[in-house]
Amino acid sequence: MAGGLSSSSGRRRSRRGGRAPMAEINVTPLVDVMLVLLAIFMVTAPLLAAGVKVDLPESRAEALPQPAQQVTLSMTGDGRMWLDADELSPGELPDRLAQAAAANGGKPPQLTLRADRGLPYGTVMTVMGEINRAGIQSIALVTDSSVSAP
Repeated sequence: MAGGLSSSSGRRRSRRGGRAPMAEINVTPLVDVMLVLLAIFMVTAPLLAAGVKVDLPESRAEALPQPAQQVTLSMTGDGRMWLDADELSPGELPDRLAQAAAANGGKPPQLTLRADRGLPYGTVMTVMGEINRAGIQSIALVTDSSVSAP
């Protein structure tokens, strides 16, 4: 007994007699693009860090945002200095900082200082004095985050 069935209950038709609009979104291309972007970021992220190994002191300070024009000066425990990825000879620091300022349109770049914890305080202060004499007034000191207060 098919008393309650109507002829149009199986299919719905639009006004023009064609198919009803499909209300589903195909997410396969979106997933493909996201997986490709994830793979790109996973490959390039380790390459963004500076390559000089320095035993940094620890601190509980919050990290600062990274400025657009930045120069990193690294001081290793044996007294060698690196400006970004280039090793500096003794006495070369002021000239290289002047070149960095000239490349930045005459404006001194933001300088981050990564000094080994085993270096004497006087050595670090001497280098900071040379940085100041080169016209750089803003120096960011880089540390590792600490889990406990000193």
